[in-house]
Amino acid sequence: MRYENFQVKRNKNYKAVGLYDKKANYNKSTEKLTKSERLMQGIAEWASFYRARPDIFVDDYLGITLKPFQKILLFVMMHYNYTMFFASRGLGKTWLVALYCVVRCILYPGTKIIVASKTRDQAMVLVSEKIPELINLSTTGMIQREIDGSIRTSLNVSDPNVVFLNGSWIKVVASTQTARSRRANILVLDEFRMIDPLIYRNVLRRFLAVSRQPGYLKIEEYKNKKEYMERNQEIFISSPYYKYNWAYMRYSVFVKSMLQGKGYFVCGLPYQIAIKEGLANKQQLIDEMQEEDLDFIGWRMEMECLFFGESEKAYFKTEELNNIKKINFPIYGKELQDKIKNKVLIQKKTPNEVRILSCDIALLGGDQNDASVFTLIVGKKTANGTKYKRYVKNITACQGIHPEVQALMIRRLFDDYDCDYIVLDMRGNGISVYSYLCKKLYDNERKVEYIPFCSLNEFSDPKLEAYHLEEEYEQRIYTVSPTEEFNHDIALDLKDKIVNQRIELLISKEDAMELLMQEQWFVKNLSPEEKADFLMPYIQTNLLQTEMVLLERQDHPRYIKLKEPPGKRKDRYSSLAYGNYFISILEKDLVKKEKDFDISLLFNFKKPQIRKR
Repeated sequence: MRYENFQVKRNKNYKAVGLYDKKANYNKSTEKLTKSERLMQGIAEWASFYRARPDIFVDDYLGITLKPFQKILLFVMMHYNYTMFFASRGLGKTWLVALYCVVRCILYPGTKIIVASKTRDQAMVLVSEKIPELINLSTTGMIQREIDGSIRTSLNVSDPNVVFLNGSWIKVVASTQTARSRRANILVLDEFRMIDPLIYRNVLRRFLAVSRQPGYLKIEEYKNKKEYMERNQEIFISSPYYKYNWAYMRYSVFVKSMLQGKGYFVCGLPYQIAIKEGLANKQQLIDEMQEEDLDFIGWRMEMECLFFGESEKAYFKTEELNNIKKINFPIYGKELQDKIKNKVLIQKKTPNEVRILSCDIALLGGDQNDASVFTLIVGKKTANGTKYKRYVKNITACQGIHPEVQALMIRRLFDDYDCDYIVLDMRGNGISVYSYLCKKLYDNERKVEYIPFCSLNEFSDPKLEAYHLEEEYEQRIYTVSPTEEFNHDIALDLKDKIVNQRIELLISKEDAMELLMQEQWFVKNLSPEEKADFLMPYIQTNLLQTEMVLLERQDHPRYIKLKEPPGKRKDRYSSLAYGNYFISILEKDLVKKEKDFDISLLFNFKKPQIRKR
């Protein structure tokens, strides 16, 4: 028996097609497709897949690695009609929305996206900064290849800012009444809390009048069928704000609609997410939280991603205070005034105004409830000359400074601001500062000797006479020694001026930054430290607002008693209330002068001449 042609069974049929080797073709039509048609069908399948999972598209096609929370938000923006998310500083919400705009424009040819913000410059950040950053991050280089030409950062109102080869485009507009005659499929509202709600409803939202018109809608099978029409989208991004703002009402609508299963999505990403994902330094944030001048409300909104509303017992209301934040530019000290090149911004004193430097004194630093605050209040006579309109033009705060140094600071500010009076709290350590103000002070830096001041209302008080050792004084100091009744009066008086808008505060730091960035001397000539000094009055005003909103009225049978929360302060409030009250005292003198006016002067006629014929 010969075995030369013998083979084992497994080798006999190794080239044969077995039952489990043959793959079934469930789509018989593909067997008749050409190579190019099969290619286009593959592209359609991949496009469908990438539309369903845009996070995978970013990784595969763009070569950009995303954090888990970014993948989730990218998916949400792709599949929900209305998306709103709040994020703490440093989480890159504008960057993520810019990425979504690029992905949407690539995957959906002919997509039209409009980005709106309070100002065009703010909205332009998405185009001028974030998209170029994405181009640099893309390891595949596909974003640059998808864009037709260069990114246009000009404010030309007619041309889109970013145009894609497939017909999609991104355009930036400002939130104004003139931003009309636009059509878009997606509306992005950056920092939407700052946009006028009427502009949003009557102008911006009207852009979404027409849906995207893909080519398949022309095929008879899909033509004129509503179920195949794409929904337009709205994306809201911001940091939370006060509850009186329209952003909170819009947020409430989103929450209710999301819980009802509609196409709405809303979320907030606090600073803990930034720490977890390595986008923020934990120790740096801890240090910031432990700073004694931390803006509690600002931190709560900007970093904890929570809306703020004052308690029911709050004496001063957030909306009332925001209504009086109208002053664009403060009065600065001598060192900063010398750096201002636009002399229009330097505010010279006029004959019809009085300037008050109101001081709440503390000596020891390190305690959150212990700080010295010097507030400049300008009182300008009204048209009838019987009242003053108050303007809080600057606030300075310091801690842990010797009383003599504080007295020297007060005298410098008094001269820099061209003040008329000082209001000084005499409780506790205030008496020590008063004792130095009663002496001749020499300023080594400015080479100036300041003449002594004294109290104009308590000069003969026995407890103050011991400090009156000089031969000559100027009575410039109005001394106060607060009691329950006095605190009651100043609280009532300040509340009255706020409600009737007879007092104004500086605008927010964000609004001030927009104005200052229009000044070339500010942008080009100043160091970062000097720019921070120019913004400090606005920051102090925000801290003043925080203090006032947190003050709660305590139950008392006779008086209004305001109490700050544990660990918080009310130094800025006290300084403002003292100065405002003193101006009310000055108003009484204006009324008195008006009453003392000789009314007969109004009827001083010449004797008529009788002409004879």
